[in-house]
Amino acid sequence: MAEQLPYKPKQGEIPTNPGVYRFRDRDGRVLYVGKAKSLRSRLSNYFAPLHTLHERTRRMVLTAASVEWTVVASDVEALQLEYMWIQEFSPPFNVRYKDDKSYPFMAITLADEAPRVIVTRNRRIPGAKYFGPYPKVWAVHDTIDLMIRVFPIRTCSDASYRKAMTTGRPCFPGQIGRCGGPCSMKVTVEEHRAIVDDFVSFMSGGDQRFTRELTRRMREASAAMDYEAAAVYRDRLQAIEAVLNKSALVLAADTDADLFGIAEDELAAVVQHFVIRGGRVRGVRATTIEKELDISGPDLVDQVLQRTYGDAAAADIPRQVLVPSLPEDAADLELWLRERRGRNVTIQVAQRGRKAEFMKTATLNAQQALILHKTRRTSDYVARTQALTDLQEALGLAEAPLRIECFDVSHLSGTNVVASMVVFEDGLPRKDQYRSFSVSETTDDTDSLHQVLMRRLAYLDRPEDPEPEPEVTADGEVVVARRRPRFAYRPQLLVVDGGRPQVEAAARALADAGHEEIALCGIAKRLEEVWLPGEDYPVILPRTSEALYLLQRLRDEAHRFAITHQRRRRRRDIQSVLSEVPGLGDARIKALLRHFGSVTALKRATPDEIEQLPGVGPKLAAAIHAHLRDASAVV
Repeated sequence: MAEQLPYKPKQGEIPTNPGVYRFRDRDGRVLYVGKAKSLRSRLSNYFAPLHTLHERTRRMVLTAASVEWTVVASDVEALQLEYMWIQEFSPPFNVRYKDDKSYPFMAITLADEAPRVIVTRNRRIPGAKYFGPYPKVWAVHDTIDLMIRVFPIRTCSDASYRKAMTTGRPCFPGQIGRCGGPCSMKVTVEEHRAIVDDFVSFMSGGDQRFTRELTRRMREASAAMDYEAAAVYRDRLQAIEAVLNKSALVLAADTDADLFGIAEDELAAVVQHFVIRGGRVRGVRATTIEKELDISGPDLVDQVLQRTYGDAAAADIPRQVLVPSLPEDAADLELWLRERRGRNVTIQVAQRGRKAEFMKTATLNAQQALILHKTRRTSDYVARTQALTDLQEALGLAEAPLRIECFDVSHLSGTNVVASMVVFEDGLPRKDQYRSFSVSETTDDTDSLHQVLMRRLAYLDRPEDPEPEPEVTADGEVVVARRRPRFAYRPQLLVVDGGRPQVEAAARALADAGHEEIALCGIAKRLEEVWLPGEDYPVILPRTSEALYLLQRLRDEAHRFAITHQRRRRRRDIQSVLSEVPGLGDARIKALLRHFGSVTALKRATPDEIEQLPGVGPKLAAAIHAHLRDASAVV
């Protein structure tokens, strides 16, 4: 492989100005678009020696046949031009976005003579004001039903409105009390417009003003003994409270912010976008991103903000944007958003208080969505079939690996060494055939892996267990004992968590056990490289490959199972140590662990803190503390 790219610009040709660059292939297709404060500094990274580049970046620059750049006057102009070109060319090596679904919105058609409220997935209605997105269509309808009790605005179709205004007869929704537009013959166009303005103001976060006003009117009507009017105001207040209860107050009442929680791995990311207006969550949106090149967290935030606000109306850009990490050009992004909004915008990291707590909630939602995305992808029959076929071709197997076993070794600072074996059949997990191993003596991870594989492969040479004989009970019922799923089923592929050293250790185990006919590979986490035994270079699967998703899911499941086994062992260890304390029974041991939440917290607790637990006196607390301190074997 040549270390010099033929299209590398000559020294001094690349300017030091800010600008935007594009890599193109031989057919002129744009492969990647990026921006830089200094084009020379940024592009020099792509033309470093090839062996030093990330595997994905290396594939991009080797696919490209040319690079070009455009100098701009400022960093903000570079940001705008990058966004425009990404939208125009859809470069395959830039991050790609996939909305989980087309979300429903509540829209107010402000451009109409008599604006109406509708449920829509179309974000391009001229002059419309949008609220949402909402997770479900029924959630929008429920909100509208409650809102029109307080702000009776038009809900009928345009055809019904025109017919009513022409004939002078109320529209059908107006006759049954479901439409409050001028077509209901109860308000004028001007009066209706004022109600619409209040509706929009309320949905934009001005709920406290309306609550206070309705409360005042209800009390005045009640004092004047106009109980019918007071009941109307009471019903409207209850409707407002119902709407507010559907979107609980999470931040200060004057907070207008967009909050982005992000969860990512080497192949994909999920962005959980919470729209907060007036301190309340007005909309939630999840977006899945497929990453082709290696991209850092701050750079990912940069791309997310560009995409979110690139085509957004000024009214949809909040005063505050909360992100998990600040992009390098955060100041330029703030200036860009300020120009689009017409008012000040700040980009911040939520570090403490309620905003930080809410960021944790958004991140947790993103993590769960990422797991769901990966699970759905590996559970789909077509995707599973494609994954096994791709894996067969990539690894040069004679047949698709219908049974795959993946192994992972886990330890805690060299102690409590355990290993896990997870089994996938036809691309799906077989949890009843998972196994865990304890490793008592070992030198390193490769030695542990060799030991575990030798123990597992030994079962392949054991004779089949005989079928259990049926037993006949006294009443003549025939009972056949169910045989436990076999540990001796032969896998077509072994996968180990790790790179070349782990694969070579596994290959030695296969050779020592006399089962070299079983295929083997390893997946290294940092670059998601697939290693084969005896090879000097890894196999690089495309990031959108179903085979890579399957291998990643296997690796992650094996790691999860190993960690679970290790924690269970540590919990048993601490329970056995505590059981040696006189006067401490099983019930109190469980209460201690439940109270402190973890073994580490219990070990760090003082006698006074342990004494706070009901039923534990000063003497027993001192004994527990001393026993834990002296039990050096506990990890």
